Amino acid sequence: MKPSIRKTVFAGMAGLSLAGTVAGCAPSAQTAAQETEPAPASSAPSVATGSGTASAPAGSSASGYKDGTYSADGNYRSPNGTETVGVQLTLANGTVSAVEITQHPSNPNTRKFQGEFADGIADQVVGKSLDEIKVSKVAGSSLTSGGFNQAVEAIKAQAL
Repeated sequence: MKPSIRKTVFAGMAGLSLAGTVAGCAPSAQTAAQETEPAPASSAPSVATGSGTASAPAGSSASGYKDGTYSADGNYRSPNGTETVGVQLTLANGTVSAVEITQHPSNPNTRKFQGEFADGIADQVVGKSLDEIKVSKVAGSSLTSGGFNQAVEAIKAQAL
């Protein structure tokens, strides 16, 4: 091979290598789907029972949801496996007046991301109607959103 062709081939191979490295940093289509979609039906949300479920559902709002406090757990997939996040929403006139997250971390990374999610979720949901809530990324945590959204769907069913 001539030196100029060798340089061109080398430069091309280096470029492909760099492109592969950069592409490896980007989320795959499967990861992107996991970030916004809840876990499959086989890991259905578990509904919390006891004092956290539907307290004082005295009135019903224009949206059809009863006022009260409702709780549910939602599942989502992370690189470490299936994770769970607990969600408690308080509704007044079909609007979220309070939100509380119960963390169920299985490892330090999950603890970190669920903690960041818990710290930022109120800004995204308090004051919105229950039907408006669907989050994708909160305070740097994108996977926890899938579990949160799954729990919100369970809460909607409880509040009807």
